[in-house]
Amino acid sequence: MTLIDDLIAACRALADAGLSPGSSGNASVRDGDIVYATRSGSSLRRVTSDDLAVIGLDGAHISGPPVTKEIGMHLAAYRARPDTGAVVHLHSCAATAVSCLDSGDADPIPAYTPYRIRLLGRVAVVPYAPPGSVALTMGVAERIAHAHVLLLANHGSLVRAEDAATAVDLCEELESAADLALALAGRRARTLDPASAWGSSE
Repeated sequence: MTLIDDLIAACRALADAGLSPGSSGNASVRDGDIVYATRSGSSLRRVTSDDLAVIGLDGAHISGPPVTKEIGMHLAAYRARPDTGAVVHLHSCAATAVSCLDSGDADPIPAYTPYRIRLLGRVAVVPYAPPGSVALTMGVAERIAHAHVLLLANHGSLVRAEDAATAVDLCEELESAADLALALAGRRARTLDPASAWGSSE
């Protein structure tokens, strides 16, 4: 399979999992200095190769249809972390709900399970800025180098990974962890110490 095939498969998987309602969400993969990204207003469940724009890392439109207006966030992730091979932005229900909550300085998705700790790592929150704005891109750029999962306040999520399949896995894990956080909100619940959640490696 090619990177384009991987991206299309990832888009379909995200839609099939119910994480991309309607025409919301966008995704991309990187091939060297080239990025393939979903077009503006495309539905992830119906993405084909004709719906993919070809963009340079500098943001130049090389070919294909008009790219999603949120491409700036994707490019910020690729520039900040050269090991990033795929980026997914979603408006999935649970993660978006958590992004609307004011967690203050606390982790927006507490470490209730060892899988939340191992798979998602640090979850950073990007302050609200309008979709597609320079301010939102800058907010992502400031935080994406130190986290591979971001919540965009009152907006949704952004996940970066080494490949499209791993990005899908992370999106599914994020939504599950967000569901759990919402279910336990306002209750006395145990959290785990990230340093010892998996015990000794010996």
